[in-house]
Amino acid sequence: MSDAGMTSEQNKQIVQHVFDELAKSNPQPLLAHLSDSFRFVIMGSGSWSRSYDGKETVLVELFAPLRARLGRITTIPLRLIAEGDRVVVQARGRNTTADGRAYDNSYCNVLRLEDGLITEWIEYCDTLLIENVLGPP
Repeated sequence: MSDAGMTSEQNKQIVQHVFDELAKSNPQPLLAHLSDSFRFVIMGSGSWSRSYDGKETVLVELFAPLRARLGRITTIPLRLIAEGDRVVVQARGRNTTADGRAYDNSYCNVLRLEDGLITEWIEYCDTLLIENVLGPP
């Protein structure tokens, strides 16, 4: 089931482009493809784990604290699988905190797109690593 004319392949191409740029620490294509109602969910039970609802909330309460701790954020896509309006991305981070510690988490992300925009991002990762390296948000 695909949305409003977008095919699985078109959704996959959008997400591939976004992640190819994230691998170069370029967040601009990601930001350009976020819907205003964008929702980012970090699964788990750590202090970062919750639903960040709305693009502005995600930018202020999630992306800004991450950027403050990491500076440039690099996420490398390993595998993409698309079906309908969902694209699943297996990825690996390659980052260093402002105080010089490695933060190289592994991710499985499930993204939902609508009309070429990312409306939802559910992230599965090592939440204990987040706590140990980044501390609370």
